[in-house]
Amino acid sequence: MTENTAADFPAWAKTKQTRIEEVLDEALPPDSRQPHRLHSAMRYSALGGGKRVRALLCYATAELCNTGIEVADAAAAAVELIHAYSLVHDDMPCMDDDDLRRGKPSCHKQYDDATALLVGDALQSLAFDVLSTPQLCTNANQQISMLNILAKAAGSTGMAGGQAIDLDSVGKALSQQALEDMHQLKTGALIQAAALLGAANGTLEQVSAVHIYAENIGLAFQVVDDILDTEADTATLGKTAGKDADSNKPTYVTILGLDVAKALADQLHETAIAALAPFGDRALRLRQLAGFITQRSF
Repeated sequence: MTENTAADFPAWAKTKQTRIEEVLDEALPPDSRQPHRLHSAMRYSALGGGKRVRALLCYATAELCNTGIEVADAAAAAVELIHAYSLVHDDMPCMDDDDLRRGKPSCHKQYDDATALLVGDALQSLAFDVLSTPQLCTNANQQISMLNILAKAAGSTGMAGGQAIDLDSVGKALSQQALEDMHQLKTGALIQAAALLGAANGTLEQVSAVHIYAENIGLAFQVVDDILDTEADTATLGKTAGKDADSNKPTYVTILGLDVAKALADQLHETAIAALAPFGDRALRLRQLAGFITQRSF
């Protein structure tokens, strides 16, 4: 890997972030279309914010596995739409009750609770609409498999289930294993889905390595989030800093301590990178993304 190749990761990421923004803009209904307020709120919640880590994972694994760009676009958009819906619902008073998201008022604050509820429902539906586009894949079984991956990642045995466990864990003392199990569902499931959807055209060896990589980097993502919730300020995070501590939620920092949590993030990063060893420079972007995820200013 040359120095120039490593240095151009920000340019690659920016190109892909711009691309997914355009794909999402095209997929979302215009706010000139009825119901105007709902469509306006959907666009408010899904466009113009975030690092698009899940979309970047889709594109990076697509490059490794030679997955076509149209399939990668649909996969990246579907994952980002599911993620956006989860954030809208997460921020509502009945969930985490947060007034700030991506540096601007949460959907329910900018609009209202009922609209936010419908926004989440509609974004989730749109994700499956995008991924089920007729003839997106030449192999129909491949497309059905992709839909199944996303459905499981978003449901009660994935993201939604993890959120349910999270809500039930407030004020409780969890073991490290219980916390990992929760976050493998709440955060890790959708990150793993993003990587696996991008790897739709991969060999068994590639898909197996991507799965190990994504499992570890998905957990590392949450560990780093917990560290940043302790160390970063609201302006840096784009959401309310210290929210988990204030809500008496168990985190990696509260269970392990700050130094051990940082060591765990490093360990998960190393395991993720090791899984990519057989692929050399073809996995460059995935290795760079692992660094991007685990070295977010702490």
